[in-house]
Amino acid sequence: MLTTEVIAFFGGKSKVAAALKVSPAAVSQWGSEPPQSRQYQVQVLTDGKLRATDKASSQQAA
Repeated sequence: MLTTEVIAFFGGKSKVAAALKVSPAAVSQWGSEPPQSRQYQVQVLTDGKLRATDKASSQQAA
């Protein structure tokens, strides 16, 4: 999943931060993809509407 997808789904960085119980600054540091652990958390919170990226396939694409 991409950070932009997560932000769009929740409606802003501050709403993502509130849902994950982190600071908006933490969300701003994600780069193009959220950390793997946060991706799984987002997947659960969105009932699978946003899916975690497989770490192995993500590294192969780089």
